[in-house]
Amino acid sequence: MIKKTTGLETAPEPIKKIRLTIDGREVEAGPDQTILQAANSLGIRIPTLCHDPRLEPFSACRVCMVEVENARKPLATACSALVQDGMVVKTDTPKVYEARRFALELILSDHPLDCMTCDKCGSCVLQDLAYEYNLKGSRFFKEPDRGIVPDPNTMILRDDSKCILCGRCVRICDEVEQAHALDFINRGFQTVVGPAYGQTLLGTSCEFCGQCVSTCPVGALREKQAEGKGRNWQLDKVQTVCGYCGVGCNLFLNVHKKTGKLVKVTSQVGTVPNDGNLCIKGRFGYDFVHHPDRLTDPLIKKNGRFEKATWDEALDLVAGKFSEIKSKHGPQGIACIGSARCTNEENYLMMKFARAVVGTNSVDMCART
Repeated sequence: MIKKTTGLETAPEPIKKIRLTIDGREVEAGPDQTILQAANSLGIRIPTLCHDPRLEPFSACRVCMVEVENARKPLATACSALVQDGMVVKTDTPKVYEARRFALELILSDHPLDCMTCDKCGSCVLQDLAYEYNLKGSRFFKEPDRGIVPDPNTMILRDDSKCILCGRCVRICDEVEQAHALDFINRGFQTVVGPAYGQTLLGTSCEFCGQCVSTCPVGALREKQAEGKGRNWQLDKVQTVCGYCGVGCNLFLNVHKKTGKLVKVTSQVGTVPNDGNLCIKGRFGYDFVHHPDRLTDPLIKKNGRFEKATWDEALDLVAGKFSEIKSKHGPQGIACIGSARCTNEENYLMMKFARAVVGTNSVDMCART
């Protein structure tokens, strides 16, 4: 039913802004914003491990602690604490430093110190924070009795010994993908993240989109195809657009600097239109790039067999065939079909070629509904 308007309706009241002070700097924020969001708007960095802007706050790692003046609890988790009018927040005090350092020490108490051989070395958030807070180990360290989980899938590697129980993989699978393939299992030091009833990922509703891998801040979830093929500093990141469908997701090709081989595909939160989210094809469907059967030259059939040719030879042959068909059957004897895997610009050129060069209006598109 369409609601009739009388013209007397008043405009909605503007959202009241909240004023607070962070590290001596005043800032305005919305009533539903967190201290972390307000601080980020000022360019003030607050370290996090369990936070992902695509997900709801979780407050699991306690690394984002800040000091709030005159509060009932002076220390608050910035990722989940909502801003309040007149709030005074300090993000860099001795009390804050010690609280964060102790939280990191507790996390490291059940985390293997094998950064030298870990594929995540150089891109591990926990490693960076341990360096920043001068932590070389933990007073409470106990060697984890877990390790790599056997799983026949060819895409996602799970290493329970490195899991810090931040919950990011569980939440992105629930909140973004809504596949619900992962959850917390057991309690205390025996807690792990995995599929229910000890299943492999192949036995769950997992779509193998790799979202869990992309959000993992440590080496607990990694790309199997990239294992042992290059560290972060050995890879060049080349930004491009996924060619599998018409959505146009932004992604980064991680290419080894020495070998020139494509090692893995990653994404970046905040890029449009996908905000760092990819599907199984975009993240893992790149093995064709270096496949030995991939065609690298045009082929022309001669005497019943395909033989390599130059691009000039191939294009001349196609142009000759088009001219032959056009002279025999007229322009309507030729039709052009576009592809959703091409860019809008490429499909536009195809349409112009059909109408302006060939002279036919027989143009179609595989994505037409």
